[in-house]
Amino acid sequence: MIHVEDIELAKNARNNAYSPYSNFKVGVALRCKNGKVYTGCNIENHGIQGLCGERTAFAKALSEGERDFESIIICGAPNGEEPTNECMPCGYCRQFISEFVDKDFIFGMYDNGNINEYSIDDLLPYSFKF
Repeated sequence: MIHVEDIELAKNARNNAYSPYSNFKVGVALRCKNGKVYTGCNIENHGIQGLCGERTAFAKALSEGERDFESIIICGAPNGEEPTNECMPCGYCRQFISEFVDKDFIFGMYDNGNINEYSIDDLLPYSFKF
């Protein structure tokens, strides 16, 4: 289930993004099944080891012992613009997230005031698993 209040949390998380190379800010709100919410933003650097907002939020939650996740709201747009189009997670994030979520986990993509919902199978139908 997507929680409306998570949209504002994700939008606000964009304010902390460090994106001097792409000039694209992403904010996310990751909700755990226990109701806790962890936010994240993208953090770039000179190399290729930047962090996407999705992995930032998951790393924060996982490092606090969380393992049961309900949903994530993702919103992104160029610096100085409001998010108006879906911002999909990159392939690396999709594979990373698939390690920690079940089939009921919901991806909410902010799209011009609406939330489009997807499952992990929608976004990564052939994930790598042992």
